[in-house]
Amino acid sequence: MAIDARHVSKSFAHYDALKDVSLRVEQGELVALLGPSGSGKTTLLRIIAGLDAPDDNPETAVFVDGEDISRKPVSERRVGFVFQHYALFRHMTVFENIAFGLRVRPRKLRPADSVIRSRVNELLELIQLGRWAAHYPSQLSGGQRQRVALARALAIEPSILLLDEPFGALDARVRQDLRRWLRNLHAKIHITSVLVTHDQEEALEVADRIVIMNQGRIEQIGTPDDVFHHPASEFVVTFLGNVNLFHGRVESGRTVIGEVAVGQRHESSVSDGKSARVFVRPHELEIERQQLNGTSVPSRVVRIQSAGPVVRVELTSDRGEAITVELTHDRYRDLSLRTGEEVFVKVRDARVFVADEIVGDYTI
Repeated sequence: MAIDARHVSKSFAHYDALKDVSLRVEQGELVALLGPSGSGKTTLLRIIAGLDAPDDNPETAVFVDGEDISRKPVSERRVGFVFQHYALFRHMTVFENIAFGLRVRPRKLRPADSVIRSRVNELLELIQLGRWAAHYPSQLSGGQRQRVALARALAIEPSILLLDEPFGALDARVRQDLRRWLRNLHAKIHITSVLVTHDQEEALEVADRIVIMNQGRIEQIGTPDDVFHHPASEFVVTFLGNVNLFHGRVESGRTVIGEVAVGQRHESSVSDGKSARVFVRPHELEIERQQLNGTSVPSRVVRIQSAGPVVRVELTSDRGEAITVELTHDRYRDLSLRTGEEVFVKVRDARVFVADEIVGDYTI
């Protein structure tokens, strides 16, 4: 079932949490709301769930499968909600925690005990915790508890599934395993889902599309590939992973860093003399021993970190700018780098912004 939130705003005292936000989530899609704390992502999720009310506005509405649910109470929205801190009942077994939402339904709507048992057993197999049915939450790991919380949300057969930082309280390795598990689970059940997270890696790995939020507004919506490789604003490019920032200027229609021209010519609307900001990810830079045709920035090696899947090299340019480059181990061995050496850094890919507008997304 598709979700269509239209013109949603929300204010708390003198703070605007959401500013006229509209978002559509297609049927069977898993969309991640990604942004820093205070960007409005959890507020939007709670309004969709019915846990918070939006500001009064005749244009504001939340549709699920074409039906306006804006004025429906939470109990009638058939929304599955998974919180960060599990919220499991400590005195109930895993089985009874999952069955809870079915057992508390009004008598006329409550399934037969045999139906509840069948549904819960089916979910226990889905979350791979069948042999833990008689255990209590205190006997489970954090990752297992979160899977139980997810199964409990699915037990009521919700029309949509909302997840608010579901893996935020877990350690890095468990989060990584659960992300993969959630992606596989979603591929099986195809329930329309919205995931709130501040973890860029999580959003890029799990979501079909990512909604990047900042200060109560949507900065960009797109596939993980779109938002990572084609950021629509400086905020998006800096928020999605580590980047190097070079300060340059526009000369003869091109961006120049020091004496090095970056990328292709800009459109004629970009005037010479304007300052430019060039954002380059660490893996989009190359280190060379010699400067070829004046296309690389003279720099000095400050630190080398070779532990891990890539080698991180920290440098300082001749203009005093800090630079981080990521190299493969093979390339690092070929260069035989040493701390304190003078080398040249070449920009291969860059995102160029002039006057806060993107004017180039270049592969050199």
